[in-house]
Amino acid sequence: MNQYYLAIDIGASSGRHMLAWMEGGKMLLSEVYRFANGMKKNDGHLCWDTEALFQEILTGLKKCREIGKIPAYMGIDTWGVDYVLMDAKDRILGRTYGYRDSRTNGMDEKVYEIISPEDLYGRTGIQKQIFNTIYQLMAVKEREPEHMREAKSMLMIPDYFHFLLTGVKKMEYTNATTGQLVNAETADWDTGLIERLGYNREMFADLEMPGTLVGNFTDEVQKAAGFDCQVILPATHDTASAVLAVPANHDQAIYISSGTWSLMGIERQEADCSMASMKANFTNEGGYQHRYRYLKNIMGLWMIQSVKKELQENYSFAELCDRASQETISSIVNCNHESFLAPASMIEAVQQYCRGSGQQIPETAGELAAVIYNSLARCYGDTITEIEELTGRKYETVYIVGGGANAEYLNQLTAKYTGKRVSAGPTEATAIGNIIVQMLYAREFADLAEARSVVARSFEIKEFPKED
Repeated sequence: MNQYYLAIDIGASSGRHMLAWMEGGKMLLSEVYRFANGMKKNDGHLCWDTEALFQEILTGLKKCREIGKIPAYMGIDTWGVDYVLMDAKDRILGRTYGYRDSRTNGMDEKVYEIISPEDLYGRTGIQKQIFNTIYQLMAVKEREPEHMREAKSMLMIPDYFHFLLTGVKKMEYTNATTGQLVNAETADWDTGLIERLGYNREMFADLEMPGTLVGNFTDEVQKAAGFDCQVILPATHDTASAVLAVPANHDQAIYISSGTWSLMGIERQEADCSMASMKANFTNEGGYQHRYRYLKNIMGLWMIQSVKKELQENYSFAELCDRASQETISSIVNCNHESFLAPASMIEAVQQYCRGSGQQIPETAGELAAVIYNSLARCYGDTITEIEELTGRKYETVYIVGGGANAEYLNQLTAKYTGKRVSAGPTEATAIGNIIVQMLYAREFADLAEARSVVARSFEIKEFPKED
């Protein structure tokens, strides 16, 4: 009998239940259930529908029962920075805001009245993003102070779903670090910072590391799902899980976790909280076994996803890649420009950027895709240059994991703009990384190095030679 492991990987646009098991020395992976996700307008604010998402989680669990593949272990990962505040009766206070909501506008200045950007980076090592939890909580303090006072606990989104499954509250480390409130030296909440900001210290529970047992399903969840299961904390931040699935066991690996966002960087044992690192806008997010994910957030496939939704023709991503490859337009945009974060029209935002910078304006689907893909690859190249300057090291290979590993045209462009060999795959890196932690808990592997070796021989990896 196979022992099954379940990763529930919830991204900004969709979620999936992925079952895994070991067979013949390889990890096998099967999608059981998939569902849509997205922020929804709630009284003018962009919010997550946590009730609907939890019902989708339960539906996927029931599907496991229906097909007779009941997991012994499971864990949930999601995006970072977003959270719920809960009162003494474990009821959510207010709305569950999404990171693209505009209520954080101006909250950075409120934070900087208390601590300078330089001191903040020196303590946390986290790059400034206006949606970081630190700014979201300032918005609560300023606009909904009663919720800050009444909160007895704060849980990041995957921690909240684990709580609904088990009745046990645990705050996982990797996701917590994305919020800019964890001290990079102690790998724990920066209580001095939290108190200076006037946030309710009571709601910050102790941090737990990936590989920690949360608990078993509650009686109610067991009845709904039709089985019991042990819930294990994976690296609940999706990028932290994806990095675990990078099929390389050496420290010469630059990775890109390529999806809605492109997270590009390296793994390191110590954080770099220097001003040079801050100026380059790199972040030191927590990783498995207290590794640091030293990386840069790049707008990623969000841009092409948004354009695809706006186009009248129903192109697949493969078709957009093909059309882009046939174009000669040379226009380049800054993928990290704020105008691309949440525009009313991504097409108009790209066109306006090109117009404003005196470049050819893309009109067709192929031209729009070509501008976006070339701009992303150019950004990857610039980022590698920065990493090599900051670390004083040279890197030979770029490992692309996640859904973007399927974009062959973008992979070819990445090899061109970076001058590095590109290794693309596995595509389901986040789910695989989630499962790796569960399997390590169950002692399927001796250590992470063995797990990564198994990943390398279990999943398709495509190679793209560097272009001189």
